[in-house]
Amino acid sequence: MTTSTSVPMLHAPELLRIAAAQYPLDRFDTLDAYRAKLETWVASAASDGARLLVFPEYGAMEFAGADASAAGDLAASLQAASVATAAMEATHVALARRYDVHILAASGPCILPDGRTVNRAKLFAPCSVIGWQDKLLMTPFENDWGISAGGPLRVFDTVLGTIGIAICYDSEFPLICRALREAGAEIILIPSCTEFLSGYHRVRTAALARALENGCVTVQSPTIGLAPWSPAVDANSGAAGIFVPADRSISDTGIVSEGEVGVPRWVTATVDLAALRRLRSTGEMRNDDDWKRQPGSRPLVDGVERVTLR
Repeated sequence: MTTSTSVPMLHAPELLRIAAAQYPLDRFDTLDAYRAKLETWVASAASDGARLLVFPEYGAMEFAGADASAAGDLAASLQAASVATAAMEATHVALARRYDVHILAASGPCILPDGRTVNRAKLFAPCSVIGWQDKLLMTPFENDWGISAGGPLRVFDTVLGTIGIAICYDSEFPLICRALREAGAEIILIPSCTEFLSGYHRVRTAALARALENGCVTVQSPTIGLAPWSPAVDANSGAAGIFVPADRSISDTGIVSEGEVGVPRWVTATVDLAALRRLRSTGEMRNDDDWKRQPGSRPLVDGVERVTLR
């Protein structure tokens, strides 16, 4: 673990093409069928030039659909999804390597040795190194499910730049993403799963705000559509989006790319990371640089763990 504010230089690209999934949950009889679906999605994004692919929160719950005895029972489906997600790890490793992309896999339940279940998102690099981030703050429905808060908060140093992950509800708390930014994150990934449009808009608003505050790019990827076989993710609303600070030099609205609610697709965009770096010190407003001028502001980087994925 590092508590230093220094950030290693990795010669990240100035231009980065990102793909965010508006991801429908399907039910197949076997994990091999899910592997085929996943490769179709990855191949499509890679063929469009994307180097960073983002899948949604709780998208891994669809893996439980392969277990007919568990699919309709909440506790059993969480168990089945945890087991299947571990089994799918090798598939993600192989796809990241084959297509030379970084993949934030769909998050899902992970049962820990002490019996607690956390909501874990795994980041796969083409070099076959894997990082993971657990969700920190539980929603009311996750508390009802028995999902526990995880940690620690991490940043991931990659050849694409330094990446942070704020899973859905975590993105609605500014200090979490501020800690990621102070640890060097220039890209914050926000996988989400929301039943209602109101929930989607809360996360979308948070994604826009976190991009503005931190002078970075945020990427929201939601589950969409109906999955009546699942008691956990039976209804899903949202659209994917790629956001930056609103500044005339890069975007008047802060929206680089955004999809239509409920349509299965990739939302893609090429983001100029070099322009974002310049904006933080020379933009119309300099929220990132001026954050420390707020009354009561204090450094937040202590306790953020740094992981190298290269």
